Order: sequence, then C-alpha cells, then structure tokens
Amino acid sequence: MGNDGYEYQYGFSEEHPDEMYDIEKRTRKGNKTLAVMLDYLSSEGKDPAELSLLDIGCSTGFMTRLYGQSFGEVVGIDIDEGAVRYAQKNNSGVNIRYLVSDSMDTGFDDESFDVISCTHIYEHVPDSERLLSEIYRLLKTGGICYFAAGNRLVLIEGHYGLPLLSVVPKPLAHLYLKILRRGTYYYENHLTYRGLKRLVSSFEINDYTLKVIEDPERYHAQDMIRPGSVKQKIVLGLLKVAYFVSPTYIWVLKKGDG
Repeated sequence: MGNDGYEYQYGFSEEHPDEMYDIEKRTRKGNKTLAVMLDYLSSEGKDPAELSLLDIGCSTGFMTRLYGQSFGEVVGIDIDEGAVRYAQKNNSGVNIRYLVSDSMDTGFDDESFDVISCTHIYEHVPDSERLLSEIYRLLKTGGICYFAAGNRLVLIEGHYGLPLLSVVPKPLAHLYLKILRRGTYYYENHLTYRGLKRLVSSFEINDYTLKVIEDPERYHAQDMIRPGSVKQKIVLGLLKVAYFVSPTYIWVLKKGDG
C-alpha cells in the first residue's frame, strides 16, 4: 500500500524488466521525448543547458542520463528503489542525481524546475490529479512539462499487450491478469481523451501528437511511423476526424502566470 492507503506499484522494473532494462528501447524512447522538449524550447528561444529538469518516474535512468546531455541540471525520481539504485550506479553524471521519491509528494520547494518530464506515468499513480497538481507546483512560471499519456480507449493495452485490458472494469481486469497468469492486480488507471483534458486543465496545452506523426524523422519516431508510408497516411486521416481514439497523446504543458 502507498500514501493514504492507496494501492501503489513499487516494483515496476521487476514487473516489466524487458522494457525498463532494455537500453536500446529506453534510448529510443528518450530520444523521442528529448526531441519534442528541445523543439519546443527552441521555439521559445531557451537554452536547455541553462535549465533544470525533473524526470518523474525515472526508473533505471537510461532516459534521465540522455536528458543530462542537454540540460544543465537533471534530477530523476521514482518510488522503485531497485531501479533507482541501478540508475545511481549505472546512469549517473556530474549534473544528474537520483532520489527515491513519491511523484505525488516530492518534498521539493515550489517552482524548483524549469522543465519536467512525465512520460506515461499518470496511469501508474493512485491519484493522477495529485500528480498534476504537484507538477504545477514544482514548475517555475513559464516552465513546461513533457506529458505523454496513454488513452484508456485502446484495443491493445500497452503494458501487458492484452486486448481491452484498460477498457474493462477494474475487477474484471484483475481477473483477466490472474487467468492469463500475467499478474494479480491491474494497477494502471487510464483516462479517456476527455478525462485527460480535464486532468491538465490548469496548463496551456501545446499538442505535438499529430506533429510527431507528420514528421517522424524530426522527432525520432521512424521506428513507429515510416515517413510516406500508407500507415502514416491512414493514422493521420483517422486522427484528424477522430482524435479521441489516439492511443497516445504527446503534449507540452506550460505553466502560465496564474
């Protein structure tokens, strides 16, 4: 159990080692995230080397170390103690540090960071509203959060690769995992597009979802969408008329003046 009696998934890296300890996969994901953040910061004339970044849900630190190559100061936090120990041992740097910390209650001072990375994290915490409230508190005025978020309305759930797992009611999802011997408890709490919009309503949303699909080379997404392919045309056409079914949303959230 976690804070305030919530169920909390402390050992995600143990549950999904093939993903969290795969340096090539984590590096590809980090390059995508970094490309979007740097693109947005460039549009605002900001030098990342002069900025501080908090990586929420840093896990084993492969992506965090990548961010450290561009940003001046980088902090990675996670509740997964084993993953954080691995990150401290294998992915540290002179401008990088790791802490075991709850993303809903980090203990950092108000307005501590210029940039926050929150990549497919919201569904893993017991209270996503508390998470976004903490992100808002931690960001400096004008600061940004890279927010990648999975949609509840997907055919294949991303973490377990099972059809409709995120769509069915939680008791059925738990049973689903048990029957297939994939686990005993489905921790993830996904939201629909409408729910995600409510979740980030305190921020200005700069939407990169379609931009990444339109120009996958620029955002290091060629492994997912090949430029000029039939898949690219179909996905773009579908999302332009039914954006609410996008499996993932990529938003840069900006904290305004209040």
